[in-house]
Amino acid sequence: MPDITWEEPFCGEGASCFRLGTDGQGNGYIAILGKEDRYLTDSQDALRNMIRDIKAGKTDHLL
Repeated sequence: MPDITWEEPFCGEGASCFRLGTDGQGNGYIAILGKEDRYLTDSQDALRNMIRDIKAGKTDHLL
């Protein structure tokens, strides 16, 4: 497992909470709170754009 620095969880209106993380190589990670060993990874820019789209209302859920 890469050395991931996780941010504080982001919890929406429902019961789903997500965590974002980064590593020293510039990769971004996203995981469900409590399941950080099972994560999605991509570049930080790709994950940042996905989060912006969610916040802009282009989609109503993450996974």
